[in-house]
Amino acid sequence: MDLQLPPHEGAVISVVDMHTGGEPLRVIVSGYPEVRGDSVLSKRRYAREHLDHLRRFLMHEPRGHYDMYGALIVDSEIPEADLGVLFMHNDGYSTMCGHAVIALGRFAVDNKLVKEPQSPETQVNIHCPCGLVKAFVEYSGGKTGGVRFHSVPAFAFATDVTVTVEGFGEVVVDVSYGGAFYAFVSAQRFGLDVNKSRTRDLVDAATAVTKAVKSQVKLHHPTSDDLAFLYGTILTDGKDEFSSDPTANICVFAEAQVDRSPTGSGVTARVALQYHKGLIQLNQTRTFQSGATGSQFTGKAVQETKCGGFRAVVVEVAGRAFYTGVSRFVQEPDDELAHGFLLNHQGPFRGS
Repeated sequence: MDLQLPPHEGAVISVVDMHTGGEPLRVIVSGYPEVRGDSVLSKRRYAREHLDHLRRFLMHEPRGHYDMYGALIVDSEIPEADLGVLFMHNDGYSTMCGHAVIALGRFAVDNKLVKEPQSPETQVNIHCPCGLVKAFVEYSGGKTGGVRFHSVPAFAFATDVTVTVEGFGEVVVDVSYGGAFYAFVSAQRFGLDVNKSRTRDLVDAATAVTKAVKSQVKLHHPTSDDLAFLYGTILTDGKDEFSSDPTANICVFAEAQVDRSPTGSGVTARVALQYHKGLIQLNQTRTFQSGATGSQFTGKAVQETKCGGFRAVVVEVAGRAFYTGVSRFVQEPDDELAHGFLLNHQGPFRGS
């Protein structure tokens, strides 16, 4: 049966859906209006100020869900970039997303957004709001496979910081940057296990930490004030010293959104933190496991560098992404819920 679009008004927005380690990625391929700005960061601001209704349209119910994630491909001002990208989620726009970079690497090669693919790997330069990220996509026999990427300079921002967390008292956290800032703390501090505890309990603890760090720790980034915000909290199993065994974590970001994957930018920040503490050396590969799904990424520090006054490292993260489908989304004129809504984990219905 040849399905026709139903009666609708406005643009038809076409997407390709993927997932990396269980974390969704909705790649927007057509139907979006022009995103103005002379840089990817300025385009991010423009989308937030002028096109946010479309983020809600695609990320929120009934087309998306509370934990949906999206990527909008845009032009980059950097000559060596193959594409620019804006990341979106339930509460706004991130500056970096590793699971999305892994998926976009495959997408870019498969959809000829790069020059002639090379075997065994094709390099894809992706300009994220945090900077240029280099992805390397396995390519053989015309098919794409696993993807690894090299991060922007990642660094430990502050270690052993004591914050007062509502409901838990004083908690010692680390703050690290992997294209976005995260707070890190062992789930054991809250009597929890990232692999076995109820997701609801892990989300509540992580959200309380995020709220405390946002109010009590002043963040800054050497290159842009747009990057100086806490994206979320990552609860770990506490196994930070190098080992051949996997170490598990769960990331709660944006508006209490739970990452199903080990979190690419989170792995980047965690490797930078472990390197800073002398717990991992250059080119020592660790396996990071999602407490939510059991999916795995690998991560390693591959090069020392600087980011302003911070001692930093370039981190390589590797994983697999898969396609799940394609969709075309429309809006009917008399649909009162057309612009999207969320069933808030923390309270009542939230409309657009």
